[in-house]
Amino acid sequence: MAFGAIIIGDEILSGRRSDKHLAKLVEMLGARGLRLAWARYVGDDAQRLVATLRESFATGDVVFSFGGIGATPDDRTRQSAAAALGVELALHPEAEAILREKFGAEITSHRLQLGTYPQGSAIIPNPYNQVPGFSIRGHYFVPGFPVMAWPMIEWVLDTQFRHLHHADDFTEAAITVLDAMEGKLVDLMEAVTAAFPELELFSLPSVPTAPGELRTIELGVKGPAASVSAAMARICAEVGARGYAWQAKA
Repeated sequence: MAFGAIIIGDEILSGRRSDKHLAKLVEMLGARGLRLAWARYVGDDAQRLVATLRESFATGDVVFSFGGIGATPDDRTRQSAAAALGVELALHPEAEAILREKFGAEITSHRLQLGTYPQGSAIIPNPYNQVPGFSIRGHYFVPGFPVMAWPMIEWVLDTQFRHLHHADDFTEAAITVLDAMEGKLVDLMEAVTAAFPELELFSLPSVPTAPGELRTIELGVKGPAASVSAAMARICAEVGARGYAWQAKA
């Protein structure tokens, strides 16, 4: 099962706000032994949103969508999800009850739009202000505000996908090789990749940005734990034999 993310909002693409959801989602998944397979950013344009959601629904992946589920004219996620699925929007009975209890005599038709979702949706509880998100076809739609979105995502992960927590034999490890260039270690990378085809090797170089800083490479692998351990032992031994200093990556 693959997990994806869609982060929605013109304010992200214009730079008026900086996205915080992607890093936090990776963190929340990682704490449960899960990992993110892909992510997409998209603005509030309805046509593009519909196309993006139609594609993501077709994947069969579990997708977390952040933003655009309010009731102002620039919030188009609910409508776009319905259009992508070819269903109508409808006021969700449970969401309506929550909203009526929250707003009491101050409930309005505009506020009830907050509980209008694609037909067939289920609600996602919102512990911050009780206004629910919604889920449908493996997609989980939450607000753009981190204070609301993140506990809602954690609720989804811990109630809907607890059976997947730490289910995979998957880990990663790396070292930081000091004063090294990738070109000098390509043959080692190729040898490790050939010897451990079940692993994914990664190499993340950095270049000095200030006088006295060293060029470094974060070199590591990810996959089944036993293979990771064996591959890292080979990498460390070979890097040391070539005269490079290295540090374990926390």
